Amino acid sequence: MSADRRFPDGFTWGVATSAYQVEGAWDEDGKGPSIWDTYAHTPGNVRNDDNGDVANDHYHRYVEDVALMRRLNANAYRFSIAWPRIFPDGTGRPNPLGLDFYHRLVDELLDAGIEPFATLYHWDLPQALQDTYGGWQGRETAQAFADYAGYVAGQLGDRVKHYFTINEFASFVEGGYRGVDVPVGGGRTVHLGAAPGLALSDAELKQVRHHAVLGHGLAVQAIRAQAPAGTKVGFAENVRVAVPILDIPEHVRAAEAATRDRNAGFMTVLLEGRYTDEYLASAGGRTPRFTEDELQVIASPLDFVGINVYKPGWYVEPADEPPGYHDIPINASHPKMHSSWHVFDPEVLYWAPRQMQSIWAAESIFITENGCSASDVVADDGRVHDSDRVMFLRACLGQLQRATADGVPVHGYFHWSAQDNFEWMDGFGERFGMIYVDFDTLERTPKLSADWFREAARRNAVV
Repeated sequence: MSADRRFPDGFTWGVATSAYQVEGAWDEDGKGPSIWDTYAHTPGNVRNDDNGDVANDHYHRYVEDVALMRRLNANAYRFSIAWPRIFPDGTGRPNPLGLDFYHRLVDELLDAGIEPFATLYHWDLPQALQDTYGGWQGRETAQAFADYAGYVAGQLGDRVKHYFTINEFASFVEGGYRGVDVPVGGGRTVHLGAAPGLALSDAELKQVRHHAVLGHGLAVQAIRAQAPAGTKVGFAENVRVAVPILDIPEHVRAAEAATRDRNAGFMTVLLEGRYTDEYLASAGGRTPRFTEDELQVIASPLDFVGINVYKPGWYVEPADEPPGYHDIPINASHPKMHSSWHVFDPEVLYWAPRQMQSIWAAESIFITENGCSASDVVADDGRVHDSDRVMFLRACLGQLQRATADGVPVHGYFHWSAQDNFEWMDGFGERFGMIYVDFDTLERTPKLSADWFREAARRNAVV
């Protein structure tokens, strides 16, 4: 192994999950229902009518799961906190039994030498807030989120030093409030929905986006006010990355312009504190309604930026006419991973953090999700030979190491996911984990990719 494949000293090797996807115990110990409980309990919304009622039973098996993370040589775990466990109705009196679970989990992680990174919202909104305010359609939900975030940071802040406010604004807003058209190759798309399963107009959707980013900003301020000094906070967004066709200055500039424009509703306003003129003019120019004070809140200073990176959003090349670039179609024969949407290009792990630095001057970047689904099965020898995931990891982390060697301030990587889990609309039909889970017996089996990750983390290098 040559020295130039190493990551910087102190690099974080993490794994990630989310509460609804792994915890189960959906109605235990005073937890209130979430919009995903409601959505998944409605026949026809999820493949095979699967739901997260039990999921991986992480709520009861967290000790075993932390031990598995330690075997991976993971030194960090990004998990989400279920808002309706803490506030069953979204607001009001906190539920001590719900908070106790996260106290136990955090203590177990720290005893294992694993740093906890907590995500405060990974899509499981308390159903009561959906019923009362229309969820993120109401500004009241943004304030309720801030109150919850501040409370949790105050309760766990003596041991949890890193918080992500919201995970993937674009995914839960676009998927849950309008549905999204996902390209599957050959010019075809499939339409996917998500909780709460609404179909708003473009103008209404812009207001939901605004309330989501406002909720983030209010939460940052609440965490700063209630957590101990030194607590670090950021967000985790599924950034839509334009990859240049050629790695030459004019193509790189075109790709940067495209990335900034195509992330205008979330990433751009979060990091610049303003909406672009083009974005404000879209959808008839009527929304979102906002104040200058709200923009300042949205752009509250951050300690780091998290980006979830799976695939290129599109390819671009320069153009003489506005906006200065045009899209290159992704060919129908372009390589893909197991998921039909998952276009494979490891270079996106180079361009995504590099553009975070070049466009928005990000000084601390975490890859908060990266991974792939695979057609995993337990072989006759008892092993899971996910060679495609090993290929994916080596290729993607090779490009990420290239970014760090070029001076891009990437401080850590969180693999999605620690183990197979409930994959939203796909139910248990897609496996993203480095740990295989038999969803009948709940037995856990490390895959070949777990061996690769263990050695890479041990060496702090691409292996």
